[in-house]
Amino acid sequence: MYAAIVSLTLMGLILGYGLAQAARWFKVEGNPLVEEIDAMLPGSQCGQCGFPGCSPAAEAIASGAAPVTLCPPGGKALAEALAAKLGVTADLGDMEDAGPKLAVVLPELCTGCTRCFKVCPTDAIIGAPKQLHLVIKDACTGCGKCVESCPSESVVLRPIEATLKSWYWPKPQMNLVEVV
Repeated sequence: MYAAIVSLTLMGLILGYGLAQAARWFKVEGNPLVEEIDAMLPGSQCGQCGFPGCSPAAEAIASGAAPVTLCPPGGKALAEALAAKLGVTADLGDMEDAGPKLAVVLPELCTGCTRCFKVCPTDAIIGAPKQLHLVIKDACTGCGKCVESCPSESVVLRPIEATLKSWYWPKPQMNLVEVV
């Protein structure tokens, strides 16, 4: 019995070392710019940009195939940071920065059709067929896919309520006064 344990342990160590060496030798270097852009994106994989996740969106931004303003959850701040990173100019006039929102299920309208939580990319909606659904606030990214898929219009996006945990100091508005 001890011989089997020792032999399996040695075999595991030798094969593990071999896999580590193979991973080092056959390592494929990625584009560092794509990795930096991917780190800047929210990482919620919501698909609002038209790409299946943040990594393909980062590749498209780095190659110039997509504009820096493609990420709605990131808003204007992310678009400005991406434009500065890539050294391009971005037209931010069309972007609306409404702030973060969360999905809310209206209990009087919810029929329990289960369409909303089937499309949720972060599994933030819980429920069962023909029963009321609920939204887990910490998991919701506010992508709005559940709003689009709800036939009874019982899911709405609402701004995040200001609490001690979610409140932030608003940026002051600059009033440029011309001195004569």
